[in-house]
Amino acid sequence: MCGIAALQLRNPSLHPEMGRLLSSMMCQIVDRGPDSAGLAVYNTPGLVSAGTSTFSLLGKDQGMVPEAIEASLGELLPSTANALVRALGDTTLVTAAVGTGLLAKAITETLPTATIIGRGEHVAVMKGVGHPMQIAADHGLESMAGTQGLSHTRMATESAVTAGGSHPFSVADDLCLVHNGSFSNHATIRRELKRQGVVFDSDNDTEVGARYVASRLQQGDDLETALTNLGKVFDGFYTLVVTTADSLAVVRDPIACKPAIIAESDDYVAMASEYRALASLPGIETARIFEPEPGKVYTWSL
Repeated sequence: MCGIAALQLRNPSLHPEMGRLLSSMMCQIVDRGPDSAGLAVYNTPGLVSAGTSTFSLLGKDQGMVPEAIEASLGELLPSTANALVRALGDTTLVTAAVGTGLLAKAITETLPTATIIGRGEHVAVMKGVGHPMQIAADHGLESMAGTQGLSHTRMATESAVTAGGSHPFSVADDLCLVHNGSFSNHATIRRELKRQGVVFDSDNDTEVGARYVASRLQQGDDLETALTNLGKVFDGFYTLVVTTADSLAVVRDPIACKPAIIAESDDYVAMASEYRALASLPGIETARIFEPEPGKVYTWSL
């Protein structure tokens, strides 16, 4: 059992409230997954900025002080990159005015043992082990602005309790996936993806789902088609939420074993594992509230 809370803000006047609203939602799903947690926030000032790429690295200690990492990156990147390295909670953020491919290569050369947990031009990803609300507080979630937010509280079933095994899994630019449930055939799909050259960072079954979606998008699927194809290939009980730079998607398994509730209004789309996580959202009394149908992919774009 895990908890999911996701929020897409359609009304720009609510963007400054993103962190406060997501934190309030997250507080109501802690008992569904008390051992670890993760966050993804989009277009948050101070974490991402126009014309730059941001990488999130697991842990605040990378074996080098930030200034040394910046110096090393500076030798590998164009002089205009202006690489910046900083710790946020138990996460290291690396930002530079270059494309994600070039920055990924420079980070790998500088920090060969680092685990990349988020990448893109719009997203910052944070993970940790411990009480989910403490993890949110350590990263300063409540004060963050943004266009979208995604949170997950984990009760580990398919792999160990580690920060690396926490959700969301972000394995392509601005793409994040969280999962409540379990995939019964993930080992078979992992082997097939490995044969295709896909590299994994954890033993978590959710990472297999994220890598599969990223692979389908790379092959030309749109988000809805990628998740439809996932439903044809993956066995198990699950609710998935996937976010991109400007989209949010929800899908449940064909018998809807795992809970999900959605609130939709002109101002926002919100999804949570339980209604109580939605109850304090502004205008909830007039929002359209519904449970997603089994096997149906729902998508929304900003």
